[in-house]
Amino acid sequence: MELNKLNKMVCEPCGKGTLIIDLLEKADLIDQLPSWHIVTKGGVENLQRVYVFKNFLQGLEFTNKVGLLAEENDHHPEITVKWGEVSIVWWTHSVMGLHRNDFILASKSDDLYGH
Repeated sequence: MELNKLNKMVCEPCGKGTLIIDLLEKADLIDQLPSWHIVTKGGVENLQRVYVFKNFLQGLEFTNKVGLLAEENDHHPEITVKWGEVSIVWWTHSVMGLHRNDFILASKSDDLYGH
């Protein structure tokens, strides 16, 4: 997969039988998102990034944009907002781990950040 193509991809619906991504695909996808990290919370892999802002209001505006992105894709992250930063955590609840959709939306979140 070419670099910077994730943000052009469309999320696919995850249903019964959808599986987490394999190690090779995960390695390829995370290489395309150098500011993101795979972390494990409660035994479940998540994709996480902290965005930095000059103040609370800028972070809140970004959070609202990510919220709209999440609604449009019916895929909802964990978002933590505090003064000067916003933490976004993507994972696919239905597979209890990472799916390509998480990487797509992480890339689109980066586009919304615009720094």
